Amino acid sequence: MNTLDEQLRELLPRLRRFAVSLTHDAASADDLVQASLERALSGWRDKRPDGDLRAWLFAILYRQFLDAHRRSRRYARMLEFFTGRDDAEPSVERTVIARSTLQAFDRLPAEQRALLLMVSVEGLSYKEAAEVLDVPIGTVMSRLSRARQALRQLSDGEISSPSMRILK
Repeated sequence: MNTLDEQLRELLPRLRRFAVSLTHDAASADDLVQASLERALSGWRDKRPDGDLRAWLFAILYRQFLDAHRRSRRYARMLEFFTGRDDAEPSVERTVIARSTLQAFDRLPAEQRALLLMVSVEGLSYKEAAEVLDVPIGTVMSRLSRARQALRQLSDGEISSPSMRILK
């Protein structure tokens, strides 16, 4: 019986070929295979002992590809939100501004980032966001207002870190 290492080595060319067919780029395919193998090894205890290793690895690789694709679409929507445009090739100036804004976005507290993403990027209504967060709709509106204001201030370099009100 082959050891796990031998089985993985035998499957690597097949996984890579599948990854290249999905990504259409050798470097991206290599990254995808590596991420998939890392996920498989870290989740090895969840694998069914009687399950087919090849099918399991291909399923992981495909899910990793779909997740990465969703993240890139989400990033594109964020870029469009921050630049206000949906150009196939944005200008260098707009790209620099968008990156700066994304850096400012990363400096926001997690709660503000999540709310901005829910409403501005994912398109949830205030009511839907309120249901997700289990807070009144007015709370969502005021938190969103503060998050947008903090993002503007961070983008303009007015403050070094966003201020948060502490409620008891």
